Amino acid sequence: MINNVVSFVGAGRVGSVMCRELFKNGFVIDTIISASETGGQALANECKASWTSKLTIPETTDIVIVAVPDRKLKSILGRLKCKPETIVAHTAGSIGLDIFPDGIVNRGVIYPLQTFSHNRKVNFRDLPVFIESSNTETSSVLAEIAGRLGARIYYADTEHRRKLHLAAVFACNFTNHMMTLGKELAENAGYTFEEMKPLIQETFVKAFEAGPENSQTGPAVRNDKNTVRKHLELLSFDRDLQIIYRKISKSIYKYHKKK
Repeated sequence: MINNVVSFVGAGRVGSVMCRELFKNGFVIDTIISASETGGQALANECKASWTSKLTIPETTDIVIVAVPDRKLKSILGRLKCKPETIVAHTAGSIGLDIFPDGIVNRGVIYPLQTFSHNRKVNFRDLPVFIESSNTETSSVLAEIAGRLGARIYYADTEHRRKLHLAAVFACNFTNHMMTLGKELAENAGYTFEEMKPLIQETFVKAFEAGPENSQTGPAVRNDKNTVRKHLELLSFDRDLQIIYRKISKSIYKYHKKK
């Protein structure tokens, strides 16, 4: 059993969700470090921790989880002060161990493959969590953290994790944007997003049951040029939407033509 005193750098979407889950599963949360006192103090109060904006880790902390935006990670790690044996892990999917300064020896990555939002509970049970570390001891500690949350543990080096993160952008972020555009187009036609709900639900059910590559429907896969042309005419008010429609339709057709 590891010493279970954890501090967090970052009180945003990923950090706050992980912090609450660790606290709920018996970890002692020592300190929350964040630039914003409002969010950081609220999280600290919830998890019986202290808050500070200073990047100095108390000696009572065994593990530091750094959950900050990718663009801030290098700067924050470079200014972080902690005892030499402290384990420090970041949560970024597309950044490796080389971002750590030399002074941090026990370095790692603990990357949960999930989308996080404020005020939305995430169940870590069976959630894939990908781990990379500088040594076996750090690896086993991070694996125990993920295991006590009920997550599925995978070991992935930086190259493979970056590719996985790219896949997640396509599967999650791009899909969500397509639904956003679909919602706006439905509203332009006088309907609401609610009318799209059964279609979207069935799309995801089929994708998981049969595989997305076996579930494609629509004018592009049929090479229905007449319908495609009419759709492009309807999108004449927005050239960017026409470009997206053309490129996605072409990609769908080329993919399924090869099968």
